[in-house]
Amino acid sequence: MKNLITIITLFLFVSVFKAQQTEVKVMKYEELEKRIHQEDSRFLIVNFWATTCAPCVKELPHFMEVNNQYAGNPKFKMILVSLDRLVDKERVLKFIKTKNITAEVVLLDDIKRMNTWIPKFEKNWDGNIPVTIFYKNGEKVYFNDGEMGKEELEKIITENLQ
Repeated sequence: MKNLITIITLFLFVSVFKAQQTEVKVMKYEELEKRIHQEDSRFLIVNFWATTCAPCVKELPHFMEVNNQYAGNPKFKMILVSLDRLVDKERVLKFIKTKNITAEVVLLDDIKRMNTWIPKFEKNWDGNIPVTIFYKNGEKVYFNDGEMGKEELEKIITENLQ
C-alpha cells in the first residue's frame, strides 16, 4: 500500500511538471491575433495579466482549476497573455513553475503599441488588467474587465461550451 501511494504521488508530480511550459513564447500583437484565430473551433479564454498585478495573481488559481477541469475537452482552450516586460521573461517562466500554471502562456512584447492593439480586442478596454476575453467559434462572446471569481468563470463556460 505504501508503495502504491508513492507511485501515485510520483505520477502526479511528473504529470504536473510535464504540463508546465519550459519556455514562454514572445510575440507581437499580430502574432497573438493569428494565434487566437487558430483556435476558432474551440471555446477560447484569453486572459491578459502580469506577475506584478495583484488582482491578476489572485484570480489565476481559479483559472487553473477551470483549465485543469476542461483540459481533456478538445473544444476548450485557455491562453494566458502576460503583459510583463520582455526583460522579465525569466520571472514569468519562474512564476509559471512556482504557481503550477498549466494553461498556455505567451508574453506579449508590444507595450509601445498598446493604444493601437487594445481597442482591437475591445473598444471599451481602458488598458487596465486583468482582462479576460471569451471567444466561441472565433467570435468574441464576452469581455470581462477586472478580476474574475471561479463561479463567474464557470458560469460563462457552461453557457457557451456545448
